[in-house]
Amino acid sequence: MTKAFLLTQMTWPEVEEALRTVKIAVIPLGAHEQHGPHMAESCDAVLAEEMGKRLVEKLYPEAILTPTINMGVSPHHLHFPGTISLEPTTVIAILRDMIKSLKQHGIEQFLIVNAHGGNQATLGVATEMLTRELDVRIYYAKTTASAKDVMDRRLESKLYGHSCDREVSEALYLAPHIVRQDKLEAADYQEGRWKKLRPGNPLQGFYYYEEMTRNGCIGDATRASYEIGQEIVETALERLAHAVKELI
Repeated sequence: MTKAFLLTQMTWPEVEEALRTVKIAVIPLGAHEQHGPHMAESCDAVLAEEMGKRLVEKLYPEAILTPTINMGVSPHHLHFPGTISLEPTTVIAILRDMIKSLKQHGIEQFLIVNAHGGNQATLGVATEMLTRELDVRIYYAKTTASAKDVMDRRLESKLYGHSCDREVSEALYLAPHIVRQDKLEAADYQEGRWKKLRPGNPLQGFYYYEEMTRNGCIGDATRASYEIGQEIVETALERLAHAVKELI
């Protein structure tokens, strides 16, 4: 049986013993937001936690998984029912309290495994701020971003990133219970200014997701598969584990 230190499943004596070898805490960060008609709104939190579990297995006995932060910065999804968005300052405050608490127990290195693109800007600020403020080392990584070469090779959608062939494939591999496989849809794109504000353009700016896509999806989820998800996830995990081992 694979071993891993999962803080939510441990007693304090078990944690005390684990801390003899633990060098880094892995904090899963997700979101609670619409994911089109075919994915549960907990998607990002679930995928962050599942990636975190597998990562600390690879890093055993030097890593421990913390409780998941299951909401994030999602104002662009707020017009879809059910979305809950935290302010960036709230996310930073939660991270500060978690890291302060865990530092009290002797952990001084932290990796935030993030499954929601809308959290990335906040994490850049949080890492700079809290590293200096708390005198710890903090890193962050988007769950599968390190496997972009696999995505470029395996995915047919030119535009992907939300409830798409990539994300649905990852979920089919990591957490199939959050996918409604009988409701898979491709994006229903709208014309509009959002095309001028996407990454790679001269200007960046805020827009609501419904300005881009009527059904809340981008890419084509009907092309998702377990096999694509497996290759993306396992490639990313190997690369993340290697990168962490080089630093801790």
